[in-house]
Amino acid sequence: MKKKVWLTLAAISACTLFAGCGSGKEDAAEPKSDEKKELIMWGSLSGTYEEQIDTLVDWYNESQEEYELKYVVQENVEEKLMTGTLGGELPDVILWDRFRTSTYAQKNVLLPLNEYIEKDDIALDDFVDAATEEMSFDDNQYGLPVLVDNRCLYYNKALLKEAGVEPPTTWAEMLKVAKATTKWDGNTLTQAGFSLDDVGLFNMWIQQAGGWMVDEKKDVTAFNDEHGKAVLDFWDDILNDSKVYQLGFNGSTDQFAAGKVAMMYNTTTMMKNYDDVDGLDYGVVEPLRGDNGDTGATMGGYGLVIPEKSGDKEAAWNFIKWWTGDAKIQKDFTEVSDYLPGRKDALQELQEVERYAPFAKAMDYARTRPSLLGYSNVEKLCCRPQFENFVAGKISADEALKAAEEEGNKVLEEN
Repeated sequence: MKKKVWLTLAAISACTLFAGCGSGKEDAAEPKSDEKKELIMWGSLSGTYEEQIDTLVDWYNESQEEYELKYVVQENVEEKLMTGTLGGELPDVILWDRFRTSTYAQKNVLLPLNEYIEKDDIALDDFVDAATEEMSFDDNQYGLPVLVDNRCLYYNKALLKEAGVEPPTTWAEMLKVAKATTKWDGNTLTQAGFSLDDVGLFNMWIQQAGGWMVDEKKDVTAFNDEHGKAVLDFWDDILNDSKVYQLGFNGSTDQFAAGKVAMMYNTTTMMKNYDDVDGLDYGVVEPLRGDNGDTGATMGGYGLVIPEKSGDKEAAWNFIKWWTGDAKIQKDFTEVSDYLPGRKDALQELQEVERYAPFAKAMDYARTRPSLLGYSNVEKLCCRPQFENFVAGKISADEALKAAEEEGNKVLEEN
């Protein structure tokens, strides 16, 4: 029987129901010396992603004889972490959404890793800077990045070839290519040159326009300016002047996969989905540059953290060192999952691999979301609704930016 390094109160209570389980330490069965200790990792990645993580888990288990790692999917990792800290079930290590680090570090539920990092001489410079910084708070490092991603421009090779155009690199070029690949049948759009469904990507577009979402020195929003206006004006051109897209065209289906959208933004992990689509020949280029040549890409992904009340912190750190310490392991997992690695050396090598080159190169300028408390609600509750109203033609660009700014500043002030 594997020895678990954490136990729930329910399991302890249930133990008394079985003969031989014992009520005291002297009666507890000791594991045999050749048995591995069970190590539990929580994470929110499920479905196909769970299968990919299980592959990595197998690699780790085969690499050493002390621990047997098991990945357990949790739909609400942060909520379960809080509950477990108060007396419930906890894992040893968590595959963690990096963006949430500062919020939960302040709740004292994550273990600072400074001593472990110093003891094992871990060089933080080996990892993607922005991702590493995202996992720090108040001079403490709470985790190390293992998976990073961004959004690049996917394009349908056949549709561009049919129109006699090349993949674009700038906003202006994209509009020309989109016009050449758009088809209407009267008032019905039958083929879109570009997909503009996700206004949540405004934070990427404003970088390409030369701006940014917040002034982090003043803790206020910064998008209601000429850069934010340039983004909404360009969106207006896409929808209403050049008419290369129509809201709702994608509907409940992926029209890019169906061969009816020429270009769209998407993440690294969509490549495996599109690889499986019969007849779809696609390519990927780096995110577009704005009219002034500004680059812009948003970085997401995961890192590894240890709960403050983890049952076996040393075991958890052993696993973290294994995953983060070897560029080959990280590159091998990229081939399994299409997630990019958190190590710079591994990313550098992937810039020479055609499949990953656009995404890996975009990591040179990709930015994480601002770490200000309450920022996620600025995007979700303040910007998104206003920008959806704008693209739907219900309000003007100036009205959308002003309303989002006022609501966003209020959220930041309250936090």
